[in-house]
Amino acid sequence: MEVWNVTDTENLVLSPKTIVGFIGDIFHRRGADSYLGEDVTMSEHMLQGAYLAEQAGADDQVIAAALLHDIGHYTNEFPEDALEKGVNNYHDVAGAEVIKDFFPALVIDSIRYHVAAKRYLCAVEGDYFDRLSDASVHTLNLQGGPMSQEEVKEFQTFPHLETIVQVRRWDDEGKVAGVSTPEFSYYAPLLQRIVDAHCEF
Repeated sequence: MEVWNVTDTENLVLSPKTIVGFIGDIFHRRGADSYLGEDVTMSEHMLQGAYLAEQAGADDQVIAAALLHDIGHYTNEFPEDALEKGVNNYHDVAGAEVIKDFFPALVIDSIRYHVAAKRYLCAVEGDYFDRLSDASVHTLNLQGGPMSQEEVKEFQTFPHLETIVQVRRWDDEGKVAGVSTPEFSYYAPLLQRIVDAHCEF
């Protein structure tokens, strides 16, 4: 697994052989960034999501989705042409776009719709809102609030709905300070297996 020097984005070409190392380098360099007012860092949050998925017996793709769900917060690290339009997209959409060539639809959809899943759960579960952190309530307001009934009906037709919602739940749970989880390097082989299988021609 090659690890990119992402400061050299001018000559950066992502491929199935380099994407996992590239993401790993981001985790290593940027993982200590604060996570939107939460009590954990960005890497702690994403690693907790993956660990929760693994402890629940989830398969590799679901663990990968839980690990990478917030990768869109790092889109400024990707080459300029990684997003056809708008590095300034919302992090859910942007995150899905920058890695969509390397991972299967279940992983990408779980990333693309994890914000929508929060809005969905607020609309369909009466006590869900009360379990959100203060920071998550704040971002919910910026993200459009709970879904309307029309939006709920449409969302319920999405492929991979069950996984999308479950990744959202692990997103909400993965904000506990002091939890011990494996490092990114532990999950790297899992990610590479998924990439290799998806990109095999």
